[in-house]
Amino acid sequence: MNRLEDYLALHAQETPEKIAVVCNQQEPTVAGRREKQYSYEELYQRVCQRAEELTPSKPPRGEAFCSPPRGSWRGVIPFRSSQSIDFLVEYMAIHMAGAAAAPLEHDISEERFDEIARLLAATPVPEGTADVLFTTGTTGRSKGVIMSHRTILADAENLIDGQGFTPDIVFVISGPLNHIGSLSKIWPVIMQGATLYITNGMKNVEEFFTALDYTPHKKPLPSGGAGVGFATFLVPASIRILLQFSHDRLASYASKIDFLETGAAPMMQSDMEELCRVLPHTRLYNTYASTETGIITTYDYNNGKCQAGCLGRPMKHARLFITPEGFIACQGPTLMTGYINAPKGEEVQSVQISPPSGESEGAFITADRGFIDDEGMLHLLGRDDDTINVGGFKVAPTEVEDIAMSLPDVADCVCIAADHPIAGRALKLLVVMTEGAVFDKRTIARYLKSRLESYKVPLLYEQVERVNRTYNGKLDRKSYR
Repeated sequence: MNRLEDYLALHAQETPEKIAVVCNQQEPTVAGRREKQYSYEELYQRVCQRAEELTPSKPPRGEAFCSPPRGSWRGVIPFRSSQSIDFLVEYMAIHMAGAAAAPLEHDISEERFDEIARLLAATPVPEGTADVLFTTGTTGRSKGVIMSHRTILADAENLIDGQGFTPDIVFVISGPLNHIGSLSKIWPVIMQGATLYITNGMKNVEEFFTALDYTPHKKPLPSGGAGVGFATFLVPASIRILLQFSHDRLASYASKIDFLETGAAPMMQSDMEELCRVLPHTRLYNTYASTETGIITTYDYNNGKCQAGCLGRPMKHARLFITPEGFIACQGPTLMTGYINAPKGEEVQSVQISPPSGESEGAFITADRGFIDDEGMLHLLGRDDDTINVGGFKVAPTEVEDIAMSLPDVADCVCIAADHPIAGRALKLLVVMTEGAVFDKRTIARYLKSRLESYKVPLLYEQVERVNRTYNGKLDRKSYR
């Protein structure tokens, strides 16, 4: 089994009628149900059909389309992501057709899409690359992270071993599938032959609970609860929304939720403690992962200790150590292959370094500071750069500021992180207007939205007389922390 698609083929043969994926549709079906679903056999057939459409040289007549086609490596194919079964079909079909997938934001502008497509066409990547995921990474600058099929399988096995994915799990996807937080959950689900339930996100909380009402099968939970074993990944901001506005309703599903994972951003201690009270029998994982490093550690904080900042021990295919400067360094097959379009000198932030054991192996040194306690548990202390982490997305404030400054009425600005009553942590733009100009936050927001990905557009705006700068004219970002 060298690729995720090999497991899809296996389950299509061994458990063809098992439901592989469910999607909550906007419109009811003919039968009056809102769910659209495919069995493993149906999903495999659709993936094979789409892969054949993507392949210039068709396989010989009678040969099953279940292995990489003969011929040359096909490079990287970009496509718009969607919260649908179509995403899963396109993603796996690209792999099956002998190419790498580059899922982009569904609302990315045509100009930006074409720019990335030209970049991918002009930039060679190693044969055997599975994905190129565009992320701001540890420096906040937009880069394409190159991931191999080996990386995907290692990440999947880490999650299976560390969090107990089983064939009986129904995993609810509530985040964008072009981001590793949700995309990485497809991998263990398909490997185990479990079920995916794809929603349109957490903007409509009702849809999340509709997913938890889905009943393809009924088996006891490992924790001892009754009903279907559901699992999900939610960023801390989404968890806070559920706790604030759907507290009692979430509690009513306590016996159905097997485990819930969070990550991508720090979670407040008070939210962790409250979630433990609401879901007393659910495994609640805090995971350390990134697109560059893969899935590294996980920690069930619903263990009576509930330690904020604790991220657990390294998983099956991961190793880590702390550099002399205090940064977290990761090793193992889950690491990326390298970057596409990184700034000069930052093409690959993977270096040869000797960890304390004396073993010399490539390691990715992150921008995160942390320490390892006497029990071998990783603790996160914070980041060491100016990148702003909002809902799991890393944003370079300079990118927001550069676009805002192109407005003729904006004299100066600074993008900072600020508290938000719903999102918890959000981008805020402090703006100095030119003399006589009228401050209109809606106009500024619309302008930014037309030129930036949605997660980079600030939620909060404020007019100020000046922004803080250092003696040499640079923005004094530290003064806003």
